[in-house]
Amino acid sequence: MAKKKESYESMMERLEKIVEVMDGNEVTLEGTMVNYEEGIKICNDLYKILNDTEGKIKILTDEGEKDFMPVVEETKN
Repeated sequence: MAKKKESYESMMERLEKIVEVMDGNEVTLEGTMVNYEEGIKICNDLYKILNDTEGKIKILTDEGEKDFMPVVEETKN
């Protein structure tokens, strides 16, 4: 049976737990590497979800639908 797709929120929770464990300084070097590899995989999956979602966002304008363009904030001097 195929694995159910994990939600963004549950993946974030898993990543937060990994960070907590690694911050605890009670993990062996081998355990740290295992956690690090899993964390990197989760980060890559989260990044893909965010990119896919961003591509789906549309803004309605007077001319119809338009691709979402991120707003770049100007820095004040």
